[in-house]
Amino acid sequence: MTSLTSICANWTPKNSECKKEGGATCKGCFLITYCSKTCQVAHWSEHRKDCKSILNKETWQPAWVLERRFPVLTQGGLEVFGRRKYLWGTDAAIDILKLASNEGESNAVDLRLLFAASGDLRNVIKTVADLPSTYTGSLDITINDRDEDVVIRNAILLFVTLVVDNPNEAIDCIIHLWYSALVRESDIRVLSDRIRPLIQDVCNTRIDHGPSVPLSKTWKFGPSSLSITLARAVWSRLLSYCNIPSDLTAASAQKIRTEQVFGASEKDLHEEHMIFLSPRQRLAYYKFRQDGLLLPFGHPRDDFVQPNPTLFQYKGIWSLMVRANPLRGWSLKDVLETPSGPATADLYGKLFCYLRKTLNLFVERLSSTRIAFQFHHTTASYLVEGLAEGSFDRIELSNLADNNYMGAYHTLSTMVPLLRTPQQNPHATLITLFTTAISDVATLEEGISLMFADSENKQLFDRYSPGTGPRSTFDAASLKEASALLLFAPVDRLFDRYLKTFAVMDVASRVGAIIKEPHSIVAKWPYRMRLRPDQEGALQELELCLREIRSSRERYVEWKRSV
Repeated sequence: MTSLTSICANWTPKNSECKKEGGATCKGCFLITYCSKTCQVAHWSEHRKDCKSILNKETWQPAWVLERRFPVLTQGGLEVFGRRKYLWGTDAAIDILKLASNEGESNAVDLRLLFAASGDLRNVIKTVADLPSTYTGSLDITINDRDEDVVIRNAILLFVTLVVDNPNEAIDCIIHLWYSALVRESDIRVLSDRIRPLIQDVCNTRIDHGPSVPLSKTWKFGPSSLSITLARAVWSRLLSYCNIPSDLTAASAQKIRTEQVFGASEKDLHEEHMIFLSPRQRLAYYKFRQDGLLLPFGHPRDDFVQPNPTLFQYKGIWSLMVRANPLRGWSLKDVLETPSGPATADLYGKLFCYLRKTLNLFVERLSSTRIAFQFHHTTASYLVEGLAEGSFDRIELSNLADNNYMGAYHTLSTMVPLLRTPQQNPHATLITLFTTAISDVATLEEGISLMFADSENKQLFDRYSPGTGPRSTFDAASLKEASALLLFAPVDRLFDRYLKTFAVMDVASRVGAIIKEPHSIVAKWPYRMRLRPDQEGALQELELCLREIRSSRERYVEWKRSV
């Protein structure tokens, strides 16, 4: 794959003196690259606005601190989202197979996977991309979500993978349709010329059917296939996603996005996240918020001239949640460890490189392995009515088991029967994610009293936040300390209380399920510290956990059938 991360920030198609390839970085920010000192000097008048920004200084403070007020995020504890959706993942992608720890890397067994509440495609892509080269079996992957916009976007991204012949072109198109507010003319042509005719063909058939009647269509692309089952009305919406709304321009789209991303009620939420970032990372974060383009910091933006139709389907609305961030869908540790050239502080440039590498593995697999994708748009409860019992090797449920969704009882009683028995596959696993379990049973008073039961925790906290002076009610340091405290909460005993309070194990016993010990797919507490407080690197791990944009109370549970 060719690299786009090291382009000289001063390069333009008309700049014949620029060598284009950036081999050195700006030492003031480590965010952009240059091919020569000449280009760096020529570009300084533009770059100095970023490099000398207050965001790139240790003394930066959020607006609420300077204005001596409470941040909006704490006023009543609620965010007003309007008509916004979870179009990007909120938990790091996981490989739900982990063959090396389960069925083994070198085998030819065919496997069936179910993503019953998929959200975006990150878990699907991660699972396929991480297949070992020695695996020669086939995959049957069922993907469902109850949100039609999520399903439509997922279908479009997979279509791009399958219809664009050049892998590099497909990969960049996927990244920008997935994460960028504006896209290139070439991306729009993929939608209008390559994907729209396939969808139009379905919409033109059986026009006598009502809008709620489901229609199915299957396409073959080499060894892989794509099957989509949607109500006729949703097929029509899928077709509309291939076109830019008639009254929408790049300028008007950016105006809509900017007003809703940088509005008064959103500003504090963004700055809350920024207090955990280094100055250079704050610049990278702000740059992405400014233009909404998932690109390396210094990459040319001139080609991005069209609104992304998959993100602007509702008139006057930027569809994403306030805290939506492409980084939330991937392991921050993996992203930070991704080589990205001289611009080592370019957080979103690293994410871009990470996505290109991961998507390249995904695309390569689709051309060499028989993978059958099946898309559905329905509730998880209704989906199971059309699925055979004992037919899946992995079932991933996101946070359906949370009490504010299906709950543990309904989730386990509905989904466990779909899992293969130990006799069929001793590694068959159902994966649940609990995001509210701790808050459902913990009280503030006991949480605070138990946080420092371990004296080593207290010592690590003191290293992170030494008491250098009095704290203001509005001080960002106080908020950082409060967030750090959550990482020391006794979550294991609180989760055990949750299991007892809501009789989760009684439910599991009745439906023939047991918890897998040890986990073989995903860590129980993926966003908490793994090092002991007295171990080398513990302070750095604490700081990384605080940058994860998560509560640190997310708990995975792996289940298997008992008989």
